[in-house]
Amino acid sequence: MLQALGLTDRAEAVYRALVAEQAGGVAELGKMLGMGESQVRAGLDELVDLGLLTDSRDTPGALRAVSPEAGLEQLLLRQEQELAHKQRELALSKAAAARAVAEFSALRPNTCTDGAERLVGLDSIQTRLETLARGLTRECLAIMPGGAQSQASLDASRPLDEQALARGISMRVVYQDSTRNDAATLAYAQWTTALGGQVRTSPLLPPRMLIFDGETALVPIDPAQSRLGALCTTSPGIVASLVALFEQTWETAVPLGADRRQRSEDGISAGEQRLLKLVAAGMTDEAVGKRLGVSLRTVRRLWGALLARLVAGRRFDAGHTAAPRGGLLAARHAPGGPARPAPGSAPPRDAVGNL
Repeated sequence: MLQALGLTDRAEAVYRALVAEQAGGVAELGKMLGMGESQVRAGLDELVDLGLLTDSRDTPGALRAVSPEAGLEQLLLRQEQELAHKQRELALSKAAAARAVAEFSALRPNTCTDGAERLVGLDSIQTRLETLARGLTRECLAIMPGGAQSQASLDASRPLDEQALARGISMRVVYQDSTRNDAATLAYAQWTTALGGQVRTSPLLPPRMLIFDGETALVPIDPAQSRLGALCTTSPGIVASLVALFEQTWETAVPLGADRRQRSEDGISAGEQRLLKLVAAGMTDEAVGKRLGVSLRTVRRLWGALLARLVAGRRFDAGHTAAPRGGLLAARHAPGGPARPAPGSAPPRDAVGNL
C-alpha cells in the first residue's frame, strides 16, 4: 500500500508492527513477521532513512515509530519537493534543447530555404524520393545519364516505380544510349515499359533530374559528384525550365524498342555525329566517355571503327567532308600520320594517337 511513498513491503510490515506496538526487539519482530533478523534490520534502516523511525525518549538507544499522520505527511512533502526540483530541471532542459536546435539549424545539411531543400547523403535523398513518389498524382519525368545504372540504384527505385505505375501515374524516362548494352539497366527499362512506362534513350543527356507532377524537381548539387547530395526545389521558374529541358530531350530521344542506329544521308548515325562533335570541341577521350556514358575503351573502339569506315568510303580526304568533321579528322589522321603540332600549340590527344 505504501510503495508509492517509497516503502518496500518489508519496511511497511516492520512499520505497521511498530506503530501497533506489537513487538519491541529485532528478534521478536522477526518471529512475528516471519523474517530473519537481517531482513528486519534492513527494514528498520529503510524506515530511519525515510524519517519514520526516530530515537526513543523513554528508552535511550532504542527507536520509536513516528505517527503515520506526521511521518507520511513528511514523505508526501518530500516527494512534492523532489517533483518540483525535477520540473525545474525539465524546464531548464527544454530551454537548453530549444537553444541547441536554433544554433544547429543553420548547420543542418537538409535545410529548406526559398523553396529549395539541400539533401545530403543517399539516405536523405531516398527518404525524400519515397515521400515524393507516394504523393504523385499525374506524372513523373526522369533523365538518367551516365550509362549503366548501379544495381543499388535500380533496387531502390523498383518498389517506388512499381507502386506509381500501379496507380496509373504517367512515367517517362530517358536513359543514355549506352544503357542498351548493360543487361541490368536494359532489363529494368524493359520492365518499366511492360508496366506502362515510357522509356527512350539518347547519345547525350543533360544532368540527372527527376520531376514530380511538374511541381517539384530533384537535381544533383554537383552532377560530377552525385554523392555530394541533391537539391529539391519547388520554385516554379526553375521547375518550368527543367520541364522544358526534359521535353526537348524527350523529343530527340529514340524509343527503347526502335533502332537507334539509323544513319543520315552521309552514312553517319546520330551517335557518331555526337562523337564527332565532342571530339571537334577538343574534349579528351575521358571527357567524351563521361558525356556518352561509356568507358574509355569503348570511346576508342567507336572512334577507331568510325575512322576506318570513313577512310574506306573515301570520306577522309582533307576538305572532302564538312570542316567541323573532316577537317579535324584529316588533320589528325592524314595518310602520312598525325599532323605535327605547331610550336607552342597543344599536342594531339593521346587517345587519338593510340587508335
